Amino acid sequence: MGMHKYMMETFEKEYSERSPIYRARLVKWAKEPTVSRVERPTNLARARTLGFKAKQGYIIVRVKAGRGSRKRPHPMGGRKPGKNVAYRSPEKSYQAVAEEKAATKFTNMEVLNSYWVGATGINKYFEVILVDPVKVDIPAAKAVGRAFRGLTSAGKKHRGLWHKGKGAEKMRKANGPWSSTKHGRP
Repeated sequence: MGMHKYMMETFEKEYSERSPIYRARLVKWAKEPTVSRVERPTNLARARTLGFKAKQGYIIVRVKAGRGSRKRPHPMGGRKPGKNVAYRSPEKSYQAVAEEKAATKFTNMEVLNSYWVGATGINKYFEVILVDPVKVDIPAAKAVGRAFRGLTSAGKKHRGLWHKGKGAEKMRKANGPWSSTKHGRP
């Protein structure tokens, strides 16, 4: 962990001081497509702690997730009190949405994990670690559709699985976000 500690400190210092390097990086990223493959991780120390290895079968993808309040469209055809809600409160975090975007673009890969790399007033940027299940032999790579089934760290968070034990019963989604039954009941 020796060298990685200093790398993390440098990355955090760039962000907290809004250094010219960090700002130039954000300007460059804004011009790129929503999902773009990158040569090497922006925050190598964080990528390594989440399971990234610089070898065949692992790739890093930067994903742009639009941020801000998630406004609903106005109802058509007059006043409908049940649908007259200006904003919706989504169950998923921006990070989970970013992982799904990466998984949709790279269909032959599985999402291992992801981490935050930057934010502007309009977008949040995450780097997603993708694994090729054919080349990498780890159990996470064999699980199909991890990002969509809420099996990544961000997915487990919005499913309420970060909280365990007494008092956390109502936080958990019974069968995950893909469940057809409400609250796990038929």
